[in-house]
Amino acid sequence: MARPHLDRILLSPEEQSLAHRLYRHVDMLAGVIGIRHVWRYDYLMAAEKYVRDQLAATGLVVTEQAYTAVGKTVRNLIAEQPGVQRPEDILVLGAHYDSIEPTPGADDNASAVAGLLEVARLLAGRRFKRTIRYVAFVNEEPPFYKSVNMGSYRYARDCRNRQERIRGMINLEMIGCFSDATHSQDYPAFPRPVHLLPRLLSHRANFIVICSDFRSLAFGSRFAFHFRRHARFPTLAFPSPRWVTGPDMSDHWSFWQFGYPALMVTDTSFFRNNNYHKRSDTPDTLHYPAMSRIVQGTAEALARLAGPVGQ
Repeated sequence: MARPHLDRILLSPEEQSLAHRLYRHVDMLAGVIGIRHVWRYDYLMAAEKYVRDQLAATGLVVTEQAYTAVGKTVRNLIAEQPGVQRPEDILVLGAHYDSIEPTPGADDNASAVAGLLEVARLLAGRRFKRTIRYVAFVNEEPPFYKSVNMGSYRYARDCRNRQERIRGMINLEMIGCFSDATHSQDYPAFPRPVHLLPRLLSHRANFIVICSDFRSLAFGSRFAFHFRRHARFPTLAFPSPRWVTGPDMSDHWSFWQFGYPALMVTDTSFFRNNNYHKRSDTPDTLHYPAMSRIVQGTAEALARLAGPVGQ
């Protein structure tokens, strides 16, 4: 697919409405609420309430997984869309709703939470063979990152303890930063013999990435196939060794720890976004037309994996 000029993306009326809704979510989380973590507990609770209310507005029942971290009660929020033929087979779509000091976290990670909410809205009225779970995770950011108090770690661990059949987890992590500027995209360092690989890839940040580990290759390939058919946006999909910097740096990592296939949909974070973990990560810096295409692609890929009833 030819790479579009981002300022020339023409949206349908439905896509325009979706882009506007994505902006509203990001503006509420990163503009109105702002920095949100356990040391700004009231703001974290405000973000939790907003996400809970938006998920409930889809008509799905919202439950929670509560636990204590640094003396505060924190919660993962779960909205489940039960499958009608194979409900024991579960697909998880997740994103974390906390941010880190001092950033309001528009891209990291209000963009992905907005995507989560809109995928849930787009699919909530449809019937699928398998169960879909929409999970908003708390405590992804340091000092909880890759610890037992990371929200996704708690959730994946409990799923494994319950012996749940999670067929795959899709993690949305920073999906709003795009640019046509030359040299706006960087890449992690690769060892020999693939150290020249970045020279063959685009250095314009006008595409989305789907990455998994090698154990999740089959799941990642199926998701990427359906995503590309429906996203109408340039996509780079690849499995990555876990020692490469970046591909393991979010909530899908937790599912890898418990043997579940998982992948990440991302704009590549600090490899392109100069506002990463800064005060300047604000709602006005994101590209909502591109986000609308990515959310549509995610929704339809998830729908195909869940198996629409009658198809």
